[in-house]
Amino acid sequence: MGNELIQLKSVEKYYQGSGKTLKVLENINLDIQQGEILAILGPSGCGKTTLLRQIAGFDHPHTGNILMDGQEIVKPEVKRMMIFQDFNQLFPWQTVMQNIVYPLQVHHVGDSVRANREIASKYLNLVELDGFEDSYPHQLSGGMKQKAAMARALALQPKVLLMDEPFGSLDALTRLSLQNLLLKVWRETGVTIVVVTHDIQEAILLSERIVVMGQRGSGGIKRIIPNSLARPRDVGTKGYAELYEQVYALLDV
Repeated sequence: MGNELIQLKSVEKYYQGSGKTLKVLENINLDIQQGEILAILGPSGCGKTTLLRQIAGFDHPHTGNILMDGQEIVKPEVKRMMIFQDFNQLFPWQTVMQNIVYPLQVHHVGDSVRANREIASKYLNLVELDGFEDSYPHQLSGGMKQKAAMARALALQPKVLLMDEPFGSLDALTRLSLQNLLLKVWRETGVTIVVVTHDIQEAILLSERIVVMGQRGSGGIKRIIPNSLARPRDVGTKGYAELYEQVYALLDV
């Protein structure tokens, strides 16, 4: 036994349509380690998001098991929080502060409104969004909305942060800034992060392991590649080019 937080054992998911069975996930075996950043990489339609939804508990495999802390995942829970690519994850009628305080109240985290606002302020500061507490979502840029979504998820102190291409719709500079912010959050909180991406560079810059999925319709994992490049990383880091080529070759693009 290692330091496994989440275990996927022979997980399969399929859909019926037009007289055919499409296997979206086939024989997925994967251990996610406590405190790691794991990237799930692959082309569109390969099952990345489906896999993430299984881990979140939004959906369930047809066969196989998904365990967290040795217990089967049967429903969404606050110890696994999910952040999506869509910028419209916040309640538009609430301020940033209200958006973060609301789930704290629902889950009875703080013992008072003041306590919940203090928790919210702590995580707004962590994601470098302090000063925008009273702003509404429509007043924020896409990157700032993703910061607010991160703060809202982190305020519940989950064990796992599940991220579905969270920076995919951002411009290159904003994406790089938020990748660096995510690494800062990871270092300071120790949260386990599973990030789905189709961007090889993002997978290399963020992760400690890269799960490379097969082509659309294959449903399986082609390879799990360890990523031991020294941090902080950029495209000039020793070993980056070799790792990029290794991953690229597996994608069959």
